[in-house]
Amino acid sequence: MKTPALLLPAAFLAASALPTMAAGQDKTPAYTPLRPVSECLRPDRVNEWYVIDTTTVIARAGPDRYVIKLQAKCPQLGIGQSLRFRPNRANQAAGMGAMCGEAGETVASRDQPPCAVQSIAKIDKAQFDALGSKSKKHGTQP
Repeated sequence: MKTPALLLPAAFLAASALPTMAAGQDKTPAYTPLRPVSECLRPDRVNEWYVIDTTTVIARAGPDRYVIKLQAKCPQLGIGQSLRFRPNRANQAAGMGAMCGEAGETVASRDQPPCAVQSIAKIDKAQFDALGSKSKKHGTQP
């Protein structure tokens, strides 16, 4: 009969720890990929890019324009006038090579290890031009 009485405090402690554990999970990045995939950034079509700040890059791929948010600060991004946009392995294996803001996607440049992508969203020309005017570094892809 003493066993159930001992379990009650243990159950209470476990239940009170759940909100704390859930709050800690909020810090993990939540990916909301761009859909449909046909709207995603195609790295092979990027012909212009700008580094806005240490966590934001914009890119133009033909008539489409994108804002790319990074998970962490990347202070060396854009050095050497080149950026490499890398899709995740699943999209590479599928032959699409699209970047939609999914786990495993990165942006890198000379002297900067790959920076994990948090999100990618389409923007219009006016937004692209306004952000581009505030950029620290820019370049074009060959």
